[in-house]
Amino acid sequence: MRAEQLNAILRKLSAASGEVEAAAIISTDGLVMSSHVPDGIDDDRLGAMSAAMLSLGERAAMELGRGELEQVLIKGRQGFIILIHAGPDAVLTVLTVQTARLGLIFLDVKRTAAEIARLI
Repeated sequence: MRAEQLNAILRKLSAASGEVEAAAIISTDGLVMSSHVPDGIDDDRLGAMSAAMLSLGERAAMELGRGELEQVLIKGRQGFIILIHAGPDAVLTVLTVQTARLGLIFLDVKRTAAEIARLI
């Protein structure tokens, strides 16, 4: 039941904006709890990389005096990768197109992460 709810949340996020190409809910140790990704993206690789980026982001934020990590943003030539905590033991990872309107995406991602945190 919970897996279906998590899948529905990710589908809703992707449907809300044509700018979201993929989304996944990942435990902080890198296990994929739910994903909505196109062919060609390996769930396990996405999970492992998300956990590693989150861990490094948390460490950098604390050691460089930036306080508690809120989100990680990576910009590549083909788009953005956004990571945000979805409760204490999960992270929401979102991949967007290069032309994404980040203000709207951040709003949707933050709402989605809060919804996930309430569920898990």
